[in-house]
Amino acid sequence: MAAAPTAIESWRAAARGALEALGGSFGALSVWERDLGRLKVLVNAGARVGGEEEFPEDETYPVHEFPEIAEFLHERWAGGGGPQAWVETAAGPAFGGAGVSGRPGYNHQRVAALRRRGRGCCVVAPIVLHGRAWGELYVARPPEAPLFDVADADFATVIASVVAAGIAQTERLEEVRRLAFTDPLTGLANRRAVDARLDEAIERYREEGAVVSLVVCDLNGLKKVNDTQGHAVGDRLLERFATLLSVSGARLPGALVARLGGDEFCLLTVGPTSDEVLAVATELCERAAGLELGEGVACGIASTGDPIGEVRSARRLFRLADAAQYRAKAARAGGPVVAGRDGAVLRLADAPAPARPARDRRRFRDAPAPPGGG
Repeated sequence: MAAAPTAIESWRAAARGALEALGGSFGALSVWERDLGRLKVLVNAGARVGGEEEFPEDETYPVHEFPEIAEFLHERWAGGGGPQAWVETAAGPAFGGAGVSGRPGYNHQRVAALRRRGRGCCVVAPIVLHGRAWGELYVARPPEAPLFDVADADFATVIASVVAAGIAQTERLEEVRRLAFTDPLTGLANRRAVDARLDEAIERYREEGAVVSLVVCDLNGLKKVNDTQGHAVGDRLLERFATLLSVSGARLPGALVARLGGDEFCLLTVGPTSDEVLAVATELCERAAGLELGEGVACGIASTGDPIGEVRSARRLFRLADAAQYRAKAARAGGPVVAGRDGAVLRLADAPAPARPARDRRRFRDAPAPPGGG
């Protein structure tokens, strides 16, 4: 789990490691979604049967069918006990009726599932994270294999605690990754996230011919708001526009909305046509003009679906969108300016460079290309 690069790979490592350690043929890891009242299966590992997917999208079970997770065990922990694994068998109550060592046993839903899927027994271990039930680890054996016993249940309890530690580490790493690619004020993606996504988008354009569109937005009047009403009010304007941009971007499947820094934002799409992107950007400009703060927004668009010439790099698409945005700002345009839609490819040498601090010119890691370069 520690070596897994993603949460999904970590879940898979947990399920596979548990089934191997316990001599099982099948293992699963599930999370208790408290707000939805259900157990959601994250991964199925090992010998799967019909209908079981390795990473199921919608394999869930109402938690009221599993009270040992949601109620009974929680009460035991609250009373000073600890979470303990237990055994279920396809024949019914484990070891004659009382469960393993007085632990919970004989859940008829689990027994029915064992029979339906052709398995002989299972051991279920609660996973506790931060003092609360997080979910469960489940390992099963085929009918011809020996039944799990008390020692197996005790070992499964230990394994579940190791898995919990791995999940905690994975969550910390995911949070670090999230923070590394998120603007702290607005919650949108940041410049680093745009760098990575735009490089991937251009690769798809080259290999598949996918339409890649980039909308660069400059929020007008932010400095005036900061100077006259204070930075707290300016931050409120940034957050309000970020919300508008997020809502607009939701209309375009897979769109990435981001704050590049200062008063600059962008929207990146792969797939939607340039006309679809233009319609969304036009509505964004109209809604931004209605904000109680600021002076609207200047938007520039560059899309591989328009006649902008060959796009050999992410840098060129960005510079075309940025130059179009500058033209919109200089003209105080009420809507977006689109590169290539004036009947000719916009030459970067013909567009004056925006007057912005040097730190903002380093938004992308590549150095500026020569005028008209790709």
